[in-house]
Amino acid sequence: MTSQFSVQDRVAVVTGGLGQIGTQFTKTLAAEGAKVAIFSRRPFSAAQIAEKFPEHTDRIRVYVASVTDKAALEAATAQLIEDWGVPHILINNAGIDSKPDGNADQNAPFEDYPQKYWDEVIDTNLTGVMLTSQVLGSKMAEAGRGSIIMVGSMYGMVSPNQALYAYREERDGKPFVKAISYAASKSGLLNMTRYLATYWAQKGVRVNLVTFGGVKTGSFDKEFIDAFLERVPMGRQAEIEEFGPIVQFLGSEASSYMTGANLVLDGGFTAW
Repeated sequence: MTSQFSVQDRVAVVTGGLGQIGTQFTKTLAAEGAKVAIFSRRPFSAAQIAEKFPEHTDRIRVYVASVTDKAALEAATAQLIEDWGVPHILINNAGIDSKPDGNADQNAPFEDYPQKYWDEVIDTNLTGVMLTSQVLGSKMAEAGRGSIIMVGSMYGMVSPNQALYAYREERDGKPFVKAISYAASKSGLLNMTRYLATYWAQKGVRVNLVTFGGVKTGSFDKEFIDAFLERVPMGRQAEIEEFGPIVQFLGSEASSYMTGANLVLDGGFTAW
């Protein structure tokens, strides 16, 4: 008997599928028998795919398409459909945030936050998701089935706690504010999910959001991690491997009566 959680031979698209979280989604789905198309801004050779995904090379392909370029998305989607057919799963994973160690203007106080950084984040995290869903979701709707998975953040549900970043100003002697753009973009996904879920419900396309909390990467300052974990009821960050199974669940028949939902994996951060 085939498991309801099976994604065997389903075609999945993962935007930003070469990043840290996207790579985990790609590995999880490919390991479970899905064919995974990565939509990436940059080309990736067969040799690079083999090096990054040595166990599932035959089930993974990279298509060059930025989520902010509708023409490129349409071209990549047409080629994907020719290669593997209309996808069953779309994971809207591509996203950007202000870099903690980047240009100081990216983490300036709200009163001085430059519009260009707002535009960059909104264009990718919100407009890019709309365009990708428009191009691929319409093909799913025509086929009468599909699962679209939005990748959210706890900062789409609650405001960033600026106290977590206070040590930066004390250490560096200049203001450091977690920018508004990321939180605004991720909160926008909440209602985009509900909108598309109700819009395509009669066409057999399900749309759900996964809200993730902090994941262990080794790239954060100890001061931040210590302060952050004091606010997580489970007292730890997520392991990257814990993020994969949820997209398998949402891409399978196990979630066939779920749409418009927000699944929260944050160790309890937003429960307090």
